[in-house]
Amino acid sequence: MLDTNSTGEPARQSRAQRLAADAVALGLLVLAIWMLASFLPALAWATVLAIATWPLFVAARRRVGRNWAAVAVTLLIAIAVLAPLIIAVIEVSREVYGIAQWVIASRAAGFETPQWIADLPLIGATLADWLNSHLQAERNVFEGADIRSFTEWGQLIGGQALRRITTLLFALMIVFFMFREGDALLRQIGVVGHRLLGEPAQRLGNVAAQAVRGTVDGLLLVGLAEAVLLGIAYAICGVPHPALFGALTGVLSAIPFASPLVFIGAALWLMTQSAAAAAISLLAFGSLVAFVADHFVRPAVIGGSTRLPFVWVLLGILGGVESFGLLGLFVGPALLAVLITLWRELALT
Repeated sequence: MLDTNSTGEPARQSRAQRLAADAVALGLLVLAIWMLASFLPALAWATVLAIATWPLFVAARRRVGRNWAAVAVTLLIAIAVLAPLIIAVIEVSREVYGIAQWVIASRAAGFETPQWIADLPLIGATLADWLNSHLQAERNVFEGADIRSFTEWGQLIGGQALRRITTLLFALMIVFFMFREGDALLRQIGVVGHRLLGEPAQRLGNVAAQAVRGTVDGLLLVGLAEAVLLGIAYAICGVPHPALFGALTGVLSAIPFASPLVFIGAALWLMTQSAAAAAISLLAFGSLVAFVADHFVRPAVIGGSTRLPFVWVLLGILGGVESFGLLGLFVGPALLAVLITLWRELALT
C-alpha cells in the first residue's frame, strides 16, 4: 500500500486532479457563456424581474399553489410591460397620418415663422422677416428626400424593436421557470455561494436583492409621479393628448435624464403655436420635477432599502446605465450595494 506521507504522490495527484477539474469547469463555463451570449440579456432581465416580484409570487403561492402562482405573476409582468408599449404603438400609428399631412402641407406652402417670434419686442418683426425669407427658400426641403433612406431607417427601427420584443418574450419564459423552480434554485445558489464566499454569501445576496427591489420601487414611484404631474401640466398648457404624453414621460423617467425629451418637445411645439408663456412654464415645471425625481426621490428610495449613501446610489444608477444600458439601472446599485457592504465589514474587522 502506498505511503502518502513518505512519497506525497497521492497528494500531488489529488492537487493535479483538482486543478484539472477546475480548468475543465472554467472552460465549460466560458464555452456556455459564448454559446448563450445572445440570450444573456434575456437571462439578466429575467433575474431582475424575478427578484423584484418574488414577494408577490410568494404571496400568490400561498393561495393558489406554485404552478398557478408562477403563471399568474408571469402574466401580470407581461401585461405591465407590454400594455404601455402596445398603447404607444397604436397612438403613434394614429399620429403618422397627421405628420404626413403636415409634411405635405409644408412642402406645398412652405414654412412660416411662428407668430410669437414676430411679437418679440424690438427685433421681432425684423427676425420674422429674415426667417421667413430663408424658410421660404427651403420650401422644397423634403423634395430631395430619398425614399430608400426612409425605408432603410424604418427597417432598422423595426429590426431593433423585434429584437427587443424577442428578448422580452424569452425573459418572460425564463421568469416562469424561475418561479416554478425557485425554491430548489435558491437552495443551490445558497450552497454554491457558501462554498465560494463562506458566511457572507447569503448576506451579500440579500443586499443585492434589496437593491434591485429598491430600484424597481424607485422607478415605479418616480414614473407614476412624473406621469401624473406632467400629464396635468400638459393638459393645462394645451398640449394635445396630455394623457399619452404624461404616460410617455413616466415611461422614459426610468432612464435618467430621458423624461426631459418629452416636455422639451412639447414646449417646442407650444412655441410653434405662439404659446410662449405656456411653453416656458411647462419647461420650467418639467425641469423642476425631473431634477427632484432624478437627484433626490429615486436615490432616496433606493438608498433607504440598502442603507447606501446618496452619492453612491446616484453614481450606481448613472454608471450602470452608461456601462450596461437600461439593465444597468438595476445592476449598478446592486453592485455598489454589495461592494459597500463588503467595505463596511472589512472596516469593522
